[in-house]
Amino acid sequence: MFKFMSKKGITLTLSAVLMMGSLAACGTKTETNNGSSASPAASTAASTSAAPTATPKTELTGTVTASGSSALLPLVKQAATEFMEKNPKVTINVTAGGSGVGVKNVADGTSDIGNSDVEPAAEFKDKGLVDHQVAIAPFAFIVNKDVKVDNVTKAQAADIYMGKITNWKEVGGSDAKIVLVHRPDSSGSRTLVKNIILDGKEFSKDGITQENSGAMKTAVVGQSGSIGYVDTPYIDDTVKALKIDGVAFSEDNIKNGSYKLYGVEHMYTKGEAKDPAKAFIEYMMSKEFQGKQVRDLKFLPADLLKK
Repeated sequence: MFKFMSKKGITLTLSAVLMMGSLAACGTKTETNNGSSASPAASTAASTSAAPTATPKTELTGTVTASGSSALLPLVKQAATEFMEKNPKVTINVTAGGSGVGVKNVADGTSDIGNSDVEPAAEFKDKGLVDHQVAIAPFAFIVNKDVKVDNVTKAQAADIYMGKITNWKEVGGSDAKIVLVHRPDSSGSRTLVKNIILDGKEFSKDGITQENSGAMKTAVVGQSGSIGYVDTPYIDDTVKALKIDGVAFSEDNIKNGSYKLYGVEHMYTKGEAKDPAKAFIEYMMSKEFQGKQVRDLKFLPADLLKK
């Protein structure tokens, strides 16, 4: 009996030991799994908190007013249309009025941007204006299609606009009176012609005056024997563009210096530009816009002469 009971006790004891070992093993396994699952979570949390937070892009909003040069108007209007499509919460109002008006408006704070074919007059030099050069605009003398002249020298063009030559026969054309079409004193186009062709001398007071480049072209189309001057985006088959000293306007002729009647187109801001005006000017200066739209509208890229 004692022997039997001893075996049974041993069996029970061994079973208890085995059960305790199993429970201990299970407990150890559970602790190990808990430790392993906590480590990646802690690592991920640390990694997430250490990663830099991306700054969300602020949507442009507001209104930009740009006024001035009618020569530059087609380019600015095209850029404004495209920019507003890309930034629907921005409104860009573009008007003409002449380069002088644009510079005065931006200096006075009436406009955010002043468009001009020429540099500001001396009275605006200390107004804190910042220059943004956005294009080069070739200019040309245009005549009514009944004028039988295709070329004038620089001296002849000057004499025509100073009133010294008054008949087309004096420059190889028909016996017909020359009708002068002018731009107002505030016009950058007028200043450009005065400086480059007239060498700073005064225009004749004879003739008619038109407020902008579009009206100038229309007047030349409608007036027999007339002559005017516009930047080349306004030239079409309703008028004839004259060569100057036998040279026609072209990109190559401007680059090689043989054609001199062109202007650098400016957009002035009072102080450094701020958004959305800054973003709008940057869009006009972008590689995409300079490389395609500028040329499509018959302007030339702003950096043409810097290459």
